[in-house]
Amino acid sequence: MPEVTKNNALQRYEIHEDGQLLGFAAYRDLPDGVVELPHTVVEPAYEGRGVGSALIKAVLADIRADGHRVLATCRFVAGYLDRHPEYADLRATRQAV
Repeated sequence: MPEVTKNNALQRYEIHEDGQLLGFAAYRDLPDGVVELPHTVVEPAYEGRGVGSALIKAVLADIRADGHRVLATCRFVAGYLDRHPEYADLRATRQAV
């Protein structure tokens, strides 16, 4: 089972399984409790296996738990938010930043 951790030193959330890095989502803390997600990477060997979706689901849960909102400048994250209306309350706009 993959595990998602927040790596503050590298400003990214990482997804690992059995000690292997499967991918990551970079983040940047912005003013007013907004977290920008500008870039998501899944290692090529793990693409198409739901790794990116599992990663972003965990990232959004963490951001929600902290009471923050998301500025999705990464196309993958923006697409995920579009497909999952249950996260609409987390979406920040660039004007709000």
